[in-house]
Amino acid sequence: MDGKTLSAPRVAALVGPYASGKTALLESLLAHCGALSKKGTAKEGNTVGDGSPESRAHHMGTELNVASAAFLDEGWTFLDCPGSVEFTRDAEQALMVADVAVVVVEPDPGKAILAAPVLHFLDEREIPHLLFINKMDGGGALRLRDTVAALQSVSERPLVLRELPIKDGFVDLVSERAYKAGPGGAADLIPLPESALPEEREARQEMLEHLADFDDHLLEELLEEVKPSTEEIFEDFRKEMAADLIVPVFFGSGDKDMGVRRVMKALRHEAPGPATTAARLNIPSAKEAFVQAFRILHAAHVGRLCISRVWRGPVQDGMTLDGGRVGGLFRLMGNQQIKVSSAEAGEIVALAKLDEVRAGQGITPSSSVDLSWPEPAQPVLAMSIKAQKAADEVKLGGALHKLCEEDPSLHLEQSEDTHERLIWGQGEIHLKVALERLKSRFNLEVQHDTPLVPYRETIRKAVQQHGRFKHQSGGHGAFGDVVLEIKPLSREAGFVFKEAIVGGVIPRNYFPSVEKGCIEFMRQGPMGFPVVDLEVTLTHGSFHSVDSSDMAFQQAARIAMGEGLPNARPVLLEPVVELAISVPNDFTAKAQRLVTGRRGGQVLGFDLKPGWPSWDQVSALIPQAEMRDLIVELRSLTLGVGFFTWKLHRLQELEGRDADRIVDARRESLGRTPARV
Repeated sequence: MDGKTLSAPRVAALVGPYASGKTALLESLLAHCGALSKKGTAKEGNTVGDGSPESRAHHMGTELNVASAAFLDEGWTFLDCPGSVEFTRDAEQALMVADVAVVVVEPDPGKAILAAPVLHFLDEREIPHLLFINKMDGGGALRLRDTVAALQSVSERPLVLRELPIKDGFVDLVSERAYKAGPGGAADLIPLPESALPEEREARQEMLEHLADFDDHLLEELLEEVKPSTEEIFEDFRKEMAADLIVPVFFGSGDKDMGVRRVMKALRHEAPGPATTAARLNIPSAKEAFVQAFRILHAAHVGRLCISRVWRGPVQDGMTLDGGRVGGLFRLMGNQQIKVSSAEAGEIVALAKLDEVRAGQGITPSSSVDLSWPEPAQPVLAMSIKAQKAADEVKLGGALHKLCEEDPSLHLEQSEDTHERLIWGQGEIHLKVALERLKSRFNLEVQHDTPLVPYRETIRKAVQQHGRFKHQSGGHGAFGDVVLEIKPLSREAGFVFKEAIVGGVIPRNYFPSVEKGCIEFMRQGPMGFPVVDLEVTLTHGSFHSVDSSDMAFQQAARIAMGEGLPNARPVLLEPVVELAISVPNDFTAKAQRLVTGRRGGQVLGFDLKPGWPSWDQVSALIPQAEMRDLIVELRSLTLGVGFFTWKLHRLQELEGRDADRIVDARRESLGRTPARV
């Protein structure tokens, strides 16, 4: 049931930039709900959130944390999401099943831009959310208005102040009551200071005008100078936040327990319940149980777990869901899995032994449903990886598969071009944490390196070349004789093989062998790289009725290619990628200089980024070799929020010193594919 009182458990996701204090807020929320007898601290390493070895080693959230509590007899699950852009996928998956989000930010206008990515995601998906301006115990009240204005510039929804700071306390703009902040987050009612009245009246009028934009009755009251009732204002907040029309703004300090109870009470009265959220997400209506997995976790001693939201219950341990039997049902509290026998609608639980269920999938006792689910961000940084011990290669493959299942923003690739196993991620820390998990969770030591660049080579001049293979031993000999006409083709034309044999000088059954020999040679041309975009025509040759064979003609073709291509003006080809770089418009010029400052970088132009207030998108071309650490430098130039997507644009000729250096390095690494540069 949705409304002012809700019995079904609700879910609130805590999101926001790195270091904004989400984990401290979670500790305070859990303490206020009575779920913790004592708050933990990041310094002591005993918080419910950020409990993994990787999170504590890096002093930042590196994965989603789940914790449940009850507030005034109503069930709540909090999803503490990592704030780093490199671990955004966990936040996105959590937000997809949350009833409401609490966006935690710092009271610094200069850092408001850091909230832009999560605010965009919330606005785009129409997820109800409120803002909590944290760390207000350090004098942030002086910059509250500036901070809200800066945040408004990156939010498509109007930000509506619910309270106003005064000396030693705050004013509730709905009830117009003043409170003095006390120890442990307590608030005592005090007279509203006369000096605060002008600012309070102005702020309250702004609040009411925002609400009246979506309520004609309230608008009429304001025009007629009728004072609306407190109940009407609260009801407007409830309806308009649930519809993601406005964003209420609160402030306080999670570390000092300031303002936390006010946030909890606002969530209780105004956050929508699971029935409303299910309707927003188009969860199919039916009488049977319906569960949606949103994250996969491979936990020690328990195995594969599907962390899931129960949209319709009950769900019980041992029941069948989509043909699989639930082999364990757990409620999560940080790193702890607490076994339970059943779960009701609204709850977040982990289901064991459902090995075929994917994140985003909905399941019932009889079937599965693919629900709308955001695609993970395109990976932008890669490393080649192999097990320290050859005997661990198979184990490494299985461990990497599990990591990528847990975090789909990681991507595995077995490169056909360079024969390397690559792991792609969202940045340096993202990949570093993946390596740390391989060691801590799977006991795997690995070697990693910068990936090879998949260079190619081609020719610029047509040649005709004779190739003969003749070998005589004690028995049958080997004989193949061909004349090949080799000529260049346009980019991306591939390889074309033709034959123009007249008079049967070579039997037709040997034509495929000649083609195969050409293809095999093209795997490594005279410069040491795969050869592309050429045409080979078999024009003449001869054969021996006894000694000729498929292998002999393959070898003859390889000889002709090996002698002909060096005379056909070979040239190195390097891959060039097309970039779409997204940055706040204050950083557009820096992004352009970043591109042009790299070899071969070319800016094609820039435009406003659709759906992103105050952001631009820069289009550019850059050699793939120059893209290697581009994301690292881009983030350092843009306070960590800049990002890009990319795709292969073309292969372009490369000559001069750069090409010589690449070819020389290749020749030094005999037997290997393209050289690192």
